[in-house]
Amino acid sequence: MRWTMMLVLVLLVSGMAVAQPTTWKVDPAHSSITFSVDYMVLTEVRGNFKEFSAAMTSEGDEPEKSSVNVSIKTASVNTENEKRDAHLRSADFFDAGKYPEITFVSKSFEKGDGNRYTITGDLTMRGITKSVVLDATYMGQAKDPWGNTRGGFKGTTTINRYDFGLKYNSKLETGGVLISENVTVTINAQFVKQQEQAAKTK
Repeated sequence: MRWTMMLVLVLLVSGMAVAQPTTWKVDPAHSSITFSVDYMVLTEVRGNFKEFSAAMTSEGDEPEKSSVNVSIKTASVNTENEKRDAHLRSADFFDAGKYPEITFVSKSFEKGDGNRYTITGDLTMRGITKSVVLDATYMGQAKDPWGNTRGGFKGTTTINRYDFGLKYNSKLETGGVLISENVTVTINAQFVKQQEQAAKTK
């Protein structure tokens, strides 16, 4: 009876160890969140956000058993044009003073062909939350020169900015509008496994 109890305890402890999630944090120095939008139907304006954070949890090394939370500082928007960036921070667009963050919380990772994934989650911008889908590519894992495990994802999605209250626009004499409603977002995220990193700093 005593051996049976011990066996049950060992199995429970082992199960708890296996169930422990792996935590990853994004490395901003090797990651980017960029966007592009058509301007006057003639050119494409591109920009990025300089300040953001992201954390991912996974069960083992299986991406489809992962979840991710992303937070972006709206005031960090950058298009290499100070006047335009100030306008983007204003109430016409992000209203950064009232809504300082854009967030994304994943709801599911679905595996496709090869290393392709579909990530579905809630995007919140200007206080409005909508479900969006990212087409993602899992870039794999590698050890850096300091022994940390890193993993990479590249994801893209197209959103309608009007859905989130960013409705500023002007009509053109030739027809159409000044700025497209649709915005393409591209995320290149390199994550560092935190358990290993913590152990290496002790």
